[in-house]
Amino acid sequence: MSLEVLNAGIAEKNRFFAQQQHFHQRWIDNRVAILGAIVLCALMLSCFVPAIWTDFAPDAQADILDASNLPPSVTHPFGTDKFARDVLSRILYGGRVSLSIALGTVTLSVLIGVFYGAISGYCGGFVDALLMRLLDLLLAFPVVMLAIAIAALYQPHYLYLIPLLALTGWMETARLVRAEVLSVKEREFVLAAQCLGLRRRRILLAHILPNAIAPALVSIPLKIGDTILLESSLSFLGIGVQPPVPSWGNMINDGRTALPEYWWVVGFAGFFLILTVIAFNLIGDALRQANNPRES
Repeated sequence: MSLEVLNAGIAEKNRFFAQQQHFHQRWIDNRVAILGAIVLCALMLSCFVPAIWTDFAPDAQADILDASNLPPSVTHPFGTDKFARDVLSRILYGGRVSLSIALGTVTLSVLIGVFYGAISGYCGGFVDALLMRLLDLLLAFPVVMLAIAIAALYQPHYLYLIPLLALTGWMETARLVRAEVLSVKEREFVLAAQCLGLRRRRILLAHILPNAIAPALVSIPLKIGDTILLESSLSFLGIGVQPPVPSWGNMINDGRTALPEYWWVVGFAGFFLILTVIAFNLIGDALRQANNPRES
């Protein structure tokens, strides 16, 4: 009987590998996803190596009387703001800040969510019920109010947003991983591993998790896009990235009062924000379709 279970487990494991190869092929064949990836790579290269496009520092001020609120020109392709700072430079450096916060937040939140969801789904029973009730309690925490309280009390460095947003944004990942672990742990290759006498920790890490984290990994680009929007919203409200450090959110806030006359500050910052989020969403949607065999 154990031999039959072992053979069935090997066959099912091979099916999983075939599905992964099919996933990669469907991803490569998706032209929209490739377009989004190209746009995103160009944006990230520009933001993390801004010297390619501009020689101005983001906080460098020219003569405010003569160089403030200049329209786009050869010297300043995106114009200047009310403090005579180059808008292109601030957008690129602000993109670096926004992307760094988003990438750090999503990485930390995915790690927490994967660990939490795997433990909950694999243990089951009372442990699963307890961890899920705790998760429901944490979901009631208002992120914006918490950010306002921390910013008002401590006025911390903007990197505080990474642990704050991560510790309040891992719950969805935990639910996804838990659901997959509950399904995968009943598969025949897991039963085969149990019949071979492997330890529970090894079964979880080597056999269950690699086949259960796909939905969490697929959701990463979408989560990055959502985090960029959330960080920009907090910065717009004045409780995220604080001036003079540039961020797309606080740049939009700085230029909103003079939007009719000096549209370029808000216009270009908003364009880059929307373009970045769209690129991440295109990649995330393509990954979701490639991971779902029911979708063409």
